[in-house]
Amino acid sequence: MSVWGKIVGGMGGFALGGPLGALVGAMGGHVIDKLTDKPEKSEQISGFTQDGSAQEKDGTKTIAFTIALIALGAKMAKADGQVTRDEIAAFKAIFRIPPEDMEKVGRLFNQAKKDTSGYELYAKQMARLFANNPAVLEELLWCLAYIAKADNKIHQGELEFLQNVAQIFGFSHNDFERITDLTPDGGKAGPYAVLGIAPTASLDEAKLAHRKLVMEYHPDKLVSQGLPKEFVAQANEKLAQINAAFDQIKMAHHRENP
Repeated sequence: MSVWGKIVGGMGGFALGGPLGALVGAMGGHVIDKLTDKPEKSEQISGFTQDGSAQEKDGTKTIAFTIALIALGAKMAKADGQVTRDEIAAFKAIFRIPPEDMEKVGRLFNQAKKDTSGYELYAKQMARLFANNPAVLEELLWCLAYIAKADNKIHQGELEFLQNVAQIFGFSHNDFERITDLTPDGGKAGPYAVLGIAPTASLDEAKLAHRKLVMEYHPDKLVSQGLPKEFVAQANEKLAQINAAFDQIKMAHHRENP
């Protein structure tokens, strides 16, 4: 069953818990063993531990990633006060929702948009869940940035939202530029920033950085860490962005050193 079928089917026997579980629960989804944000002991509950870490159980991580992207995307949509056609198209491009599930996923999006809980709670839950898999958190942040950039402009509210989520995930300012390809003021970060290196870096340093990121963003590796298979296309697009950045740097070095 696809991740969409599991979600719109009411979660079945999947235990998600926390703010994301409560969000699905508000729609009538079956959520068991909710976790608190202030755990008192570390016993394991349905694949999770009370400190917010998790063991992959029955695809719980893939479900959490998907619900978090919908929920955070909905919250971000409120950041600039409107959802444009381009942003809707970006949502559809990322989510690739089967037509028969579109209405129910839309209900989840709308529930998240009107939910009074702050987006910080969702981000914190994901930060705990994927504490040992930061590459998946990077993919989540990249997807959010992709949606924000869909209308070819970044609103201040969207930028602050993305920066706050990045901080909750434990990413530095340099990490933010590398992941989102955005500067602190919302401009395009450029190829060196995408590889996470200084503009003065040598070609050899660029090669090392490129090789490391390609390994981190390999779709098979991300899927093994909890990325839903339905989002492999986005992982490949991020990988293409990394490769394009390296190609730009190589060409620049060849022009300077023919």
